[in-house]
Amino acid sequence: MEHLKISPTLVSALRDHIAPGTGISPEQFWSSFAQAVQVLGPKNKAALAKRDALQRQIDQYHAQHPGLITDEEAYKAFLLDIGYLLPEPTTDCTVQTTHVDPEISTVAGPQLVVPADNARYALNAANARWGSLYDGLYGTNVIGEDNGATKGQEYNPIRGQRVFDYTHAFLDEIAPLTGERFWNEVNTITLVSNQTLRLGVKGGQFVALRTPSLLVGFGGDPAQKGEVVLKHHGLHVILVVDRADAVGSTHPAGLSGVTLEAAVSTIIDFEDSVSAVDAEDKAQVYTNFAGLMRGDLKADLGRGRVRRLTPDKKYQSCNGGALTLPGRSLMLCRNVGMHMYTNAVQCKNTSTGAWEDVPEGMLDCWFSTLAAMHDIRKTPSNDVQNSRFGSFYIVKPKMHGSEEVALTVEVMQAVEVAFGLPPRTVKMGIMDEERRTTVNLKRCIMEARDRLIFINTGFLDRTGDEIHTSMCAGPVVPKKMIAVAEWRKAYEDWNVDVGMETKLVGKGQIGKGMWAEPDDM
Repeated sequence: MEHLKISPTLVSALRDHIAPGTGISPEQFWSSFAQAVQVLGPKNKAALAKRDALQRQIDQYHAQHPGLITDEEAYKAFLLDIGYLLPEPTTDCTVQTTHVDPEISTVAGPQLVVPADNARYALNAANARWGSLYDGLYGTNVIGEDNGATKGQEYNPIRGQRVFDYTHAFLDEIAPLTGERFWNEVNTITLVSNQTLRLGVKGGQFVALRTPSLLVGFGGDPAQKGEVVLKHHGLHVILVVDRADAVGSTHPAGLSGVTLEAAVSTIIDFEDSVSAVDAEDKAQVYTNFAGLMRGDLKADLGRGRVRRLTPDKKYQSCNGGALTLPGRSLMLCRNVGMHMYTNAVQCKNTSTGAWEDVPEGMLDCWFSTLAAMHDIRKTPSNDVQNSRFGSFYIVKPKMHGSEEVALTVEVMQAVEVAFGLPPRTVKMGIMDEERRTTVNLKRCIMEARDRLIFINTGFLDRTGDEIHTSMCAGPVVPKKMIAVAEWRKAYEDWNVDVGMETKLVGKGQIGKGMWAEPDDM
């Protein structure tokens, strides 16, 4: 590798832990990466130089027009003139992405972000596909602690009854019963011909689901010990019956638990939530991600306990045959932005002969795609499969406008060619968190329209870029006022409007970043 200087830690991580089983040799990996850096590295530098040039012109404009912008048309004309704001595209912007997993294309549900360097955290997040409604209610402030319903260290039956009450109301909403009866009246749960739910209620009567098609599967005998699987708006709800269980024995129908399909997707993060600053850090990130994609990552919890990826859930289908539900959330991968460079790998500049740090985002793309090949090469029968459609999902942050989106597409095309993957195997999530991306969002989508699976708002990052871009315009309002500023609502609405206009719905996600308030459930 005469054109590359590679950290020995990365060399061994690739050779020993990531490349084996992918069909790609370390030599092929590094030679293709060196070629890509030689071709695309200068384009990356040029894109960053353009960012700086545009910012200098914006700073100069504000210096010449101090204070609040009063002539909006003049400011818009200026942004168009310098190429910061581009004209609306005249060609087709319709999203055309195919082979997208339903967790991204059609199922609306929560999405987690977790640092890739911590195996235990990453496994927790991937396994958060399913969660206990009982536990979630009992342990948080969704259920109040008034009138004797305190949490405490010992089980509190008053609080437990409130959990039952909340759960019954939830089931009344998503799975109402016939005869104007309610779930708090149910005392027996049985199946008729493996297709119909027969529910005994107070007074010795029997009722059924008002919408029988909600019942999709079962396991065991729900009358004594078994599970019933409902499906509502694409999300599954599992009723767990165990009359001998400590909790089930206190419920009239033996309902010992309700398991909800929770975080249907997770972003395994190489960027914001992780501190990976050197070769050793990056090697850990890449090795953990490869373990997730192979399905064999584990974390030693001590005392003989080991955490692994949860296997799929298997039931009998009410239509006959088997019903298999993914045991893990669908995992996406967030690479770092194109402004980041790393000395974990250096490339020789053929013009000057100097050794230069490589774009860290390109290195992320090469390593994460290689790791994903462990998953892409699996057969559908493997129950730790991530994508069931043979796709790999990279969320790309900190892109400024459509030209940088187009460059990211070039990087993804290059890695597909290098590893012999079908075109558009690598899908792109665009993080709409920079002002130049927001105002040119439709053009950004146009550049990635055949591999786009994600646009989202990220208000904290977007606020930071808004402040940075307009720093020379003067002071900004306090944080609490930013949260309710008019531009924030416009930004959130614009992201949704453009996503719908370009037909992203049904092919990808329109996401909304959180304003974190973890103490208030």
